[in-house]
Amino acid sequence: MNDAAPAPTPAPAPRKRARVRAPELIGKGGWLNTGGKELTLADLRGKCVVVDFWTFCCINCLHVLDELRELEEKHRDTVVIIGVHSPKFVHEAEHAAVVDAVERYEVHHPVLDDPELATWKQYAVRAWPTLVVIDPEGYVVAQHAGEGHAHAIARLVEELEAEHEAKGTLRRGDGPYVAPEPVATDLRFPGKALQLPGGTFLVSDTTRHQLVELAADGESVVRRIGSGERGFGPDAFSEPQGLALLPDGRVVVADSVNHALRTYDPATGLVETVAGTGRQWWQGSPTSGPALETDLSSPWDVAWWEGRVWIAMAGVHQLWTWDPETGTVEVAAGTTNEGLVDGPAAEAWFAQPSGLAAAGDRLWIADSETSALRYVLATPEGYVVESAVGTGLFDFGHRDGDAGQALLQHPLGVTALPDGSVAVCDTYNHALRRYDPATGQVTTLATDLREPSDAVLAGDDIVVVESARHRLTRLRLPEEAVRVDAVAHRTQRAATEVAPGTLRLDVVFRAPSGQKLDTRYGPSTRLLVSSTPPELLAVGEGAGTDLFRELALNPDVTEGVLHVSAMAASCDDDPANEYPACHVHQQDWGVPVRVTADGAARLPLVLAGMDDEG
Repeated sequence: MNDAAPAPTPAPAPRKRARVRAPELIGKGGWLNTGGKELTLADLRGKCVVVDFWTFCCINCLHVLDELRELEEKHRDTVVIIGVHSPKFVHEAEHAAVVDAVERYEVHHPVLDDPELATWKQYAVRAWPTLVVIDPEGYVVAQHAGEGHAHAIARLVEELEAEHEAKGTLRRGDGPYVAPEPVATDLRFPGKALQLPGGTFLVSDTTRHQLVELAADGESVVRRIGSGERGFGPDAFSEPQGLALLPDGRVVVADSVNHALRTYDPATGLVETVAGTGRQWWQGSPTSGPALETDLSSPWDVAWWEGRVWIAMAGVHQLWTWDPETGTVEVAAGTTNEGLVDGPAAEAWFAQPSGLAAAGDRLWIADSETSALRYVLATPEGYVVESAVGTGLFDFGHRDGDAGQALLQHPLGVTALPDGSVAVCDTYNHALRRYDPATGQVTTLATDLREPSDAVLAGDDIVVVESARHRLTRLRLPEEAVRVDAVAHRTQRAATEVAPGTLRLDVVFRAPSGQKLDTRYGPSTRLLVSSTPPELLAVGEGAGTDLFRELALNPDVTEGVLHVSAMAASCDDDPANEYPACHVHQQDWGVPVRVTADGAARLPLVLAGMDDEG
């Protein structure tokens, strides 16, 4: 027998990281949440820095803001999160709108307003959201696109803390965040509203995590529902949005950040959870089943139609339904692919549906990211999705006239009008628009509304939720539309120049430290590719399990958009653990491309890690 103690197992060697100096953080809009101070990377030396490239229209970016809250709190003395606001829409380039968004979504870290995408370009970012990790010496050590990376970044931060504590290059202490002064108003960034049978208005007071009942004047507070603190208990909401009246008199609430539906009974004051688990839905999760056992993803609006509650499931670009009789939920329309595709409900594509209104055999939809007005039509053969206004993800503006060429900008609300037309809360144009199916014409009803997000009929008036003015505004429905100068925009993100012929698509994914790809039940990766126009791709469209693909571009099409959706599942690499913790990483890219003779023959998209060939 050998009584000698076994030799200690050597610690694994630190992962060798590429040494890439982080570019400076610059933005014409300046800094928010710093007490007026301009920050530089030199000011952040000694800290682990997580740069979050986001834009406030993007539901995936809002998910990441919530994912980062725990990291931000747990590592407050060593980690500094820096938001770089990189706009998609013209409205998002307005400094006042960024200031509003930082308060609206309770962003408790410094934010750089980069309206011209200067820092976005310096970091070669291709997607919202993207997270870049910078070590205490100022070097980029990781990049992650999409959602689901908080656990990997937390693990990396712990490695960086240990490494730089040992080197003497870690600086502990307070970060540069300075909280702005609170503002007292009865509502704070309200989201949606409805009129109760008694004539009062119920409003989702989104940033204050409450419902507020206002008197018939739309101003006087009758009562508040909810503690006002973010939570998921019987007296708490988390950024509530849509509201719909049920036949039994209860109100169903889209409790967006809780990924749940709640009901509120105005007669008793009782709040109950009726759908959702509080967890966010991920690819591979059930798409139907008992409502309280099925995950949801950022429900944004709700409407009673065809005997069920229809849900604008903004987080996964779908419509779902909840049946109160059976207590079940299921997908009703959409594939989870982001874009504008009409047809049978199961095959349609949406992009962050955010507003619903039922009218006869139609359910109207404000499809925000495609700046579109769409509808579900109930037919004897089943549900069909059609578009009334809007063409896709990258075209938007303020243009009236024939619906085929009319333009909206990120609408969040839609309201059925008595004459069969619909009013659209054209949120980023600060306008109320009208579409008349009988004439096919789009007009403007009112302007100078600050980020209108919903509207409700009240007699001969329409009451608009002016979200960024923190109030309800009553308008007389005008007989004649307001005239406006037409403007049209495309997303200002520059197109990627690619060579004609064959294009190698590489989705870069490196499993986080201490994890490996989960292949116990088959492939753990998924890649879906399509294009707008569809003719752009001659070869390479469709789904597969490899994170790379050879694409053949059509020589007759010189520009378009490649739509790429990637998913990878990784699990803790511990042979002794029979049930290791697993994590899903996913991201959708819409990459504008232009075919040029000297363009690139390879298109790398970083899901997680660093592009070694870049």
